[in-house]
Amino acid sequence: MVELLYFFCLLFVSSINCAEIGASKDECMVSRCSDQGPAIRFPFRLKDQPENCGYPGFELSCTETNQTILDMPSSVKLSVKNINYKSREIVVEDPNNCHQSQLQNLRLSASPFHFKLNHSYELQDFTFFNCSANRSDSSYFVSSKSFSKSCSFLPCNPLYAVYSSISLTDLDVSSCRRIYNLSLPSYYIYKGENRLYLKWEESICGNCEAEGKKCRLKKSNGKKPETECITGALIKPLIVTGVIVGFPLLMSIIIALYKVYDSNKMGREYKIRIEKFLEDYRALKPSRYTYIDIKKITNQFKDKLGEGGYGIVYKGKLSNEVLVAVKILNNSKENGEEFINEVETMGRIHHVNVVRLVGFCAEGSKRALIYEFQPNESLEKFIFSEAVKNHSLGWKKLQDIAVGIAKGIEYLHQGCDQRILHFDIKPHNILLDHNFNPKISDFGLAKVCSKEESRVSMTMARGTMGYIAPEVLSRNFGSVSYKSDVYSFGMLLLEMVGGRKNIDVSVENASQVYFPEWVYNHLNQGEEIHIRIEEERDFEIAKKLTIVGLWCIQWCPINRPSMKDVIQMLEGERNNVTIPPNPFAFTGPTRTNIKSLERPLQELTAISELE
Repeated sequence: MVELLYFFCLLFVSSINCAEIGASKDECMVSRCSDQGPAIRFPFRLKDQPENCGYPGFELSCTETNQTILDMPSSVKLSVKNINYKSREIVVEDPNNCHQSQLQNLRLSASPFHFKLNHSYELQDFTFFNCSANRSDSSYFVSSKSFSKSCSFLPCNPLYAVYSSISLTDLDVSSCRRIYNLSLPSYYIYKGENRLYLKWEESICGNCEAEGKKCRLKKSNGKKPETECITGALIKPLIVTGVIVGFPLLMSIIIALYKVYDSNKMGREYKIRIEKFLEDYRALKPSRYTYIDIKKITNQFKDKLGEGGYGIVYKGKLSNEVLVAVKILNNSKENGEEFINEVETMGRIHHVNVVRLVGFCAEGSKRALIYEFQPNESLEKFIFSEAVKNHSLGWKKLQDIAVGIAKGIEYLHQGCDQRILHFDIKPHNILLDHNFNPKISDFGLAKVCSKEESRVSMTMARGTMGYIAPEVLSRNFGSVSYKSDVYSFGMLLLEMVGGRKNIDVSVENASQVYFPEWVYNHLNQGEEIHIRIEEERDFEIAKKLTIVGLWCIQWCPINRPSMKDVIQMLEGERNNVTIPPNPFAFTGPTRTNIKSLERPLQELTAISELE
């Protein structure tokens, strides 16, 4: 190709040096910070290059010592060791050999990157402790000294990482100080590496490079960045005896030569499409599927998992290793809106306690959502059935599930670049994986808002009666906010403790019909709550879960804790959690306006639960 173009230049005009064509500087040319440094090209760009040379979030810079630096959100700066453009992987480390100084500010959700994971090393939640004495219990404490010893800002004491799911009651932390909680790939902890392996999910430019073209950012007034494929570098006009031979003519010649050069283009594109399709499967990123694909994935809708007002859920298989649950939505206006809401919301979420949206289908009136398959179904199955009476989960596992749900909600509220309010937290929407780790699902009613917004506008109530916060039904109770999810979580927590719906008219004692009020009266009067409890340590867990749940269902939103505080209460000692004020007696300044609403709201909730 290069030889043909050069020959064309010589043939077109012999009086002008054809090298002038290449002499015009390509502002987006491939560059490096050092001879050994990684090549920098689209989607990456150096900060001093034009913005259309790279994609947003892929800005690099060179230090005085010729290090290649990746600028991440929250002022995090990482040294780039390698970039693999084919597999879309980047290897980074702290330029000062001390990730601990920046990890707590690392927010991949606000960047185009995510951790590279595999079957051996998954994303896990860790709590870091700084201990003055060595920990000998290696089953819980993992020494992190190997990758933090050069951090001058840290104390000289050893640094340890502990799975966040482990209760503090099981650990000896008498000589330790908790530093922070982080979600990290397990290889980072167990291998003691200072390097992080990141990926960017999308092949932003599609098949540009496979077609021998270059990619750049397209100038657009739209909110979402767009890219375009170009052929070669931009060329200055070439003047020949008063005739201007510009870029359009050269583009036409290049395209014609390329067609001759690549006569089997369609076959190559087909192969590339298949490879990209399989790569999307492996990466488990949300992908669009045809309805024919859906039929193949579900084996012609053979294995039905469940059915509801939204539609039917079938078990499916992307490959021998990847099982999925396919939700076929009903053809209704509400489901159409929920479909758009769910795909838009879940496409930006990645957390161990939030179910992953694998893909979707939107073909005419047919719509489907594809999720990672959770073999133990929903939490509802284990707290409202005979399984509870047989203690199949156990109180320790119930506590772990409660902590996991709380961490998932806290991530939605604080972990993304924008706050996500779920508005439908309930046992049916909490799925359990093979290890009974909880996964929050069903974002059809979710609402995305700025973290700076203290209240959320809402034209109509959304959620499931029995879990809806009072302010969602009536603004007299306060403004709708992230505290509305806290209320729903509290009601869920109390149902986990009671092993029943919060309203149950089938109980023998009339005072126990509304479980939250009955259990509060027992605790407030110093009485014990002997509910499905056999061992003393189980009683402590049940009491802590109950108290935290009662804190969450305070009628006035301002009196409810944030999910961050909820996690601290669940993971801390039970003695540090005090009994809250009566959740069923509003004591705010507008009590006279609200008093008449409390009982009707409770009755409305009761009627809904009975239905």
